[in-house]
Amino acid sequence: MTERKPLGVSFESWIDRQIREATERGEFDDLPGAGKPIPGQGKPYDEMWWIKQKMRAENLSFPLPGTLALRKEAEEARTEALGARTEAEARRIVEEMNVKIRDSYRKPLSGPPVVQPLIDVDEVAAEWRALHPVPEKTPAPAAPPPKRPKRSFLRQFGRR
Repeated sequence: MTERKPLGVSFESWIDRQIREATERGEFDDLPGAGKPIPGQGKPYDEMWWIKQKMRAENLSFPLPGTLALRKEAEEARTEALGARTEAEARRIVEEMNVKIRDSYRKPLSGPPVVQPLIDVDEVAAEWRALHPVPEKTPAPAAPPPKRPKRSFLRQFGRR
């Protein structure tokens, strides 16, 4: 459809001709969504429909104001720490989050005034230990008693 509208032909009839010819060539066959209802039909118009659709398609969440985003990140850090492989890793995750929280005290964030308390590292470590108990080492089985050297057949009868 790179051709230009010919002079003297009305715009509407030119468009109709383009559509008819494309239909005859089969260019509208097997389009995605063919035979399905138009999405959003019957719902009130939403100016942000395309943003919401893109966020759903990309599995994104709506951006939160700074204070609420920090609170959500702190909850996720705590959950991540409890699922860490080692206690040292759990402590590191919590300490890194506490650095971000302390930074938020110095620089005001956008959103409602919510003060995020620091996460207690020792409390999370204790909770981590409760979730990941160290298996008790079972004592190694006792070594079997040493075997006596076999006596020769002749020794049994007092002969060497």
